[in-house]
Amino acid sequence: MTVIPFAGPTAPPRVLHAARRPALVLVAHGSRDPAAEAEIRRLLAAVRSARPELDVRLAHLGLNAPLLPDVLAELSGRVVLVPLLLGRGYHVKVDIPEALAAAPHVHGTVADPLGPDPLLTDALHARLLEAGWAGQPVVLAASGSRDPDAAVDTGAQAALLAARLGVPVRPGYVAAGGPSVAGQVAALTAEGHPETAVAGYFTAPGDFARLAAAAGATLASAPLGAHPLMARLVLHRYQSVVRAPVRLAV
Repeated sequence: MTVIPFAGPTAPPRVLHAARRPALVLVAHGSRDPAAEAEIRRLLAAVRSARPELDVRLAHLGLNAPLLPDVLAELSGRVVLVPLLLGRGYHVKVDIPEALAAAPHVHGTVADPLGPDPLLTDALHARLLEAGWAGQPVVLAASGSRDPDAAVDTGAQAALLAARLGVPVRPGYVAAGGPSVAGQVAALTAEGHPETAVAGYFTAPGDFARLAAAAGATLASAPLGAHPLMARLVLHRYQSVVRAPVRLAV
């Protein structure tokens, strides 16, 4: 009879992921307002704190350094680009993919924009409560875009927020597209709502947020900024395009 020596318990599968974990690049629009850059960097710090094992970078499409091409030039291997944008539009569809295509040394994926999403609903609700919201109808104030898909996305987020709040929520815009934020506030007032609220649907402070806050509503909430749910959402977008770890038996 042949005796096979006992070799001990089988070792558990080893997860090989550290070397293959893609870098995460947060892609911001960029702003001349120092407060906007400071808020985006607070969001960057929150993402890094939540996932310290990741290589997390910040890049801008313009106005601030570092620019996206420069960040991509410093990377190699797999990368995931998460746009810090709240809907589809030219930047998501054209600018970011073109920058990625111009960096053949990286293998990258562009995640979906942040909106619409239930986590944004939670963050918008929290910002409204911080501003003193007490059940008034809401205008969801967005920057606006000439791309019709951007309006669809903003409308979808407005519907999510209306379902959460139980009051009318209408999208309004401060730049491209319409109706305007001020126009929506006036329409709600004409319909018999003497008090209205503006929910700042912006990723950072700046001119657009200030214009929305001055549109005549009773109160206006702060931009989403570095709210903790924004960091969670960024990581959800990252994780949605990262493949599951490869497990190899040893």
